[in-house]
Amino acid sequence: MVKKKTPFDYAAFLKTLTHRPGVYRMLGVDGKVLYVGKAKNLKRRVSSYFQRAGNLRIQTMVSQIQGIEITVTHTEAEALLLENNLIKELKPRYNILLRDDKSYPHIYLSDDDYPRISFYRGARKDKGRYFGPYPSSAAVKETLYLLQKLFPVRQCENSYYNNRSRACLQHQIKRCSGPCVGLIGKQDYMRDVEDIILFLQGKAHDVVNGLVERMEQASATLEFEQAARYRDQIEAIRKVQERQYVSGEKGDLDIVACATGEEQACVQVFFIRQGRNLGNKQFFPRGSKDREIGEILSAFIAQYYLGKQVPAEILVNHRVEDQELLQETLGRQAGRKVRLRQSPRGERARWLKMAVHNAQIALRSRLASSSNARVRLEALQEALGLDEPPTRMECFDISHTAGERTVASCVVFNAEGPLKSDYRRFNIKDITPGDDYAAMAQVLQRRYTRALSGEGRLPDILFIDGGKGQLSTAAEILAEIGVYGVLLVAVAKGAERRAGMEQLFLLQRRQPLILGAHSPALHLIQHIRDEAHRFAITGHRQRRNKARTHSVLEDISGIGQKRRQMLLKQFGGLQGLSTAGVEDIATINGISNKLAEKIYQAFHGKE
Repeated sequence: MVKKKTPFDYAAFLKTLTHRPGVYRMLGVDGKVLYVGKAKNLKRRVSSYFQRAGNLRIQTMVSQIQGIEITVTHTEAEALLLENNLIKELKPRYNILLRDDKSYPHIYLSDDDYPRISFYRGARKDKGRYFGPYPSSAAVKETLYLLQKLFPVRQCENSYYNNRSRACLQHQIKRCSGPCVGLIGKQDYMRDVEDIILFLQGKAHDVVNGLVERMEQASATLEFEQAARYRDQIEAIRKVQERQYVSGEKGDLDIVACATGEEQACVQVFFIRQGRNLGNKQFFPRGSKDREIGEILSAFIAQYYLGKQVPAEILVNHRVEDQELLQETLGRQAGRKVRLRQSPRGERARWLKMAVHNAQIALRSRLASSSNARVRLEALQEALGLDEPPTRMECFDISHTAGERTVASCVVFNAEGPLKSDYRRFNIKDITPGDDYAAMAQVLQRRYTRALSGEGRLPDILFIDGGKGQLSTAAEILAEIGVYGVLLVAVAKGAERRAGMEQLFLLQRRQPLILGAHSPALHLIQHIRDEAHRFAITGHRQRRNKARTHSVLEDISGIGQKRRQMLLKQFGGLQGLSTAGVEDIATINGISNKLAEKIYQAFHGKE
């Protein structure tokens, strides 16, 4: 006999409630938290759920309530902080939730004798300087790539730096000054480091002034090559300034805009730091159905900024619920005044309008995109612990027949699927036939040397068809050429080479990651891996067949298509031509004695 569920006696519960501020948790079956909320007056706020009909979402939630838990706080601000922590911890079904709650990424400048500059996320416990925050890891990678072109300061890990006996590829392509092998003095190196600090602080004009002075000094001492390098550096910095600087802005500012439609919402955030546009990031909060923009913005700002760095001013495109409370709480956290403004003027109004436009475009794109593709990307993000869905993935595969005519393939996928215009094949040469490790090393070096030189861009994830050996080879090559910030994943076939049993090897994991046969993330990986395999096999077969049908006559200068056809007709094919003497070949119209000698030697070699 099924026991009948006892309805929640809300009337009796409401009689016990206090009028003080606090947090309430609405509980469903088995004590699962349905919703977490805060209140300045607990009795008044909780009573409102049972005294008015509300919308369908609230009616549905109230019908599932089996109990309510209360935590009383001293102030409403304390209630806001507790509510935010509980939402992040419990992820209740009926709250507005951010999928991404990782800490901001920064650029980190180490405290070494020859400092390195790198990507950093997490608690700032290491000695050195931190710049940011940046809206996404992609924004940090783009800035690091830009800094390499402007200032040749090392980005390699200390373990790699301390064991160098010769300069790496980064030095050869002028992205590093080679401090590891003493190719630059400490004073000159630290001058580049100081320029990076000024640049990241938004003082690019000071950097330019210093470079102009050095250029003039170099010209005065007739060091014209050095002066030309300073000139090129100045020009590059000015181009960057034109792209990054926000007209009329000098301080720190965030722009937060929300757009809604078809039961979904998109929040777009632009980061302005020291007058520089560091980029933007988009969010699609869960549980935004039937919510007003002001409510979505309030939930977003609380979850996004509480416990983190917050700028002095945040522009929003709508009046935010609990705006005064949020300003007070964020200001207390920051130790200074924080303002939320929804009606800016001038340039700021134009920037806010642009942020709204970006949010609308992102929302339309999400609604129009294939839901299956989005599910796969989000599943991959979760499986690999990424802070955001990958925007570019590359996969390599090697194909040959007993070592003959080895071909490596590189396929590229973005959020929409295969990006075939970026596919590439590589003919592998000068290796021991059948050595897949050497083939993989060669193709990675060729591919990413070009990328670092400006021919293309680096992926977020690099998939390698193979196991631990291929993973180690790929890691060594990327370190050798100075590629950082790319997640390496080796995809090994499982037991009995059955699909669905694949093992994923990552550098930061001791044990392989197994996702399961029904995982959408695994389905995406299989698609990428199989496409790389198909592309490699097709290229190998084409190269092999071409080699097997290749005529020795094609390698002789002076023998075009017409002469080839004439020779083959006169001698009945290559076999007949190969047995002919020089005098016989020279009897053919248009073939001189000298050319006949060349043809003969092509078949018999020089005596």
